Amino acid sequence: MENGSKKRWGFQGHQELNMAAAVTIRGVLGKVMSNLSEEDKRPVIPLGHGDPSAFPCFRTTPVAEDAIADAVRSAKFNSYAPTVGLLPARRAVAEYLSRDLPYQLSPDDIYLTIGCTQAIEIMIRVLARPGANILLPRPGFPFYEARAAADNLEVRHFDLLPEQGWEVDLEAVKALADENTVAIVIVNPGNPSGSVFTYEHLKKVAETARNLGIMVISDEVYGHLAFGSKPFVPMGVFGSIVPIVTVGSISKRWVVPGWRLGWLVTNDLNGILHKSGVVESIISCLNISSDPATFIQGAVPEILEKTKEDFFSNTISILRECADIIHERIKDIPCITCPQKPEGSMFVMVKLNLSLLEDIDDDVEFCTKLSKEESVIVLPGVSVGMKNWLRVTFAIDPPSLEDGLGRIKAFYQRHAKKE
Repeated sequence: MENGSKKRWGFQGHQELNMAAAVTIRGVLGKVMSNLSEEDKRPVIPLGHGDPSAFPCFRTTPVAEDAIADAVRSAKFNSYAPTVGLLPARRAVAEYLSRDLPYQLSPDDIYLTIGCTQAIEIMIRVLARPGANILLPRPGFPFYEARAAADNLEVRHFDLLPEQGWEVDLEAVKALADENTVAIVIVNPGNPSGSVFTYEHLKKVAETARNLGIMVISDEVYGHLAFGSKPFVPMGVFGSIVPIVTVGSISKRWVVPGWRLGWLVTNDLNGILHKSGVVESIISCLNISSDPATFIQGAVPEILEKTKEDFFSNTISILRECADIIHERIKDIPCITCPQKPEGSMFVMVKLNLSLLEDIDDDVEFCTKLSKEESVIVLPGVSVGMKNWLRVTFAIDPPSLEDGLGRIKAFYQRHAKKE
């Protein structure tokens, strides 16, 4: 039969999946970057995503590089790994995370994943029973929405309050939850807000979740990247109050997002996640999923145990410097205001004042024109749940950050309304 015939084929694309993928950061940034002008020979300034690994000042520690090389050359990690991860790697993650907890994690509490994103995928899939809903922060990391849409899990948004340091609106959480709510997600340190939650606030979140009968999923991929007045406190500290699932990775603290090594951790001191069947479902999901590369797992113990504090301190010092730069330089751009100076992660949320601009109707148009005219990439706030805001990454080398902010100022001056 000729290919051009009118035969009906029994397959077609998955439109719901396409719609879910369209709201991811990668999808939105791809559209913004498609507006870059080939005529502009200046370097592109990437203020849109949290991957500073291309900049020499953020290069990972030689300890991590040597650990990978040693694992490969040892020829001990060429085979398949258990679906939950290699025991030495899980033990190392348990030891690493337990340093900040009032109790000791077991390797059996640790499940290794392909970056933090797979840990998110697994938890969304495990919780997505018919009729269930999950509470997500606004602004937030849109991958949660995308996965929930793909797995038909209803999403309900609670606000983070910029005037209160982007804390969770706990009254809104109580109003949103019902008998079908399964979990609340928090991201600490905050993506996209740049906030760091206090011990007291996290305890209130835990107590609220307990009263509602839901678990807390704590996204700590930016764990320990705190450079303000508030120390990083892991949500697992409150594992005796409420069941907590922590997701994280080596991607951000070690600045190696391409290595794709993450973890899912059950902070379940009262055994509730076991009794409810959640742990069994996590293992079942891993049994039908891909695993992190075995040689990466083989390198984990050396990476976690031997990285020196001066590497972490240097990263924090650069992030603090960049946070200071962006907070001060934004004051020179009248159409942008910053409600809270960033204290953690690699981002800051800033609000657009469109009334000061001509021929720009919203945050998406601002970002696409900025890309075309100045070769600066910024993420539209609508993609993280806040229309006419911007999420700006400051985790790049300071001279490039200064250059990028100068270009944004020039862009404003070109588009400012004339009096």
